[in-house]
Amino acid sequence: MKVNIEIDCTPIEAREFMGLPDVQPMQTAMMEKLQQKMAENIEKFSPEAILQNWFDPKMAERFQDMFVNMSGLGAGGTKGKK
Repeated sequence: MKVNIEIDCTPIEAREFMGLPDVQPMQTAMMEKLQQKMAENIEKFSPEAILQNWFDPKMAERFQDMFVNMSGLGAGGTKGKK
């Protein structure tokens, strides 16, 4: 014997029938908080702020030191060779 039962209801009606809580108010509140935090921090990710961080004078010195050390021109790189 095979029995098929078809129930036509909305997700809200199914949730209420099964006794599950309505999480819509909590979801709305969390999305508002998330949007507020994103709006507060959006200026940190502007192109000007990113370029300012990348082209910091200290960063240029670090890149220069890194290239000098990689090329073997750093301290002790060619010492003792003739």
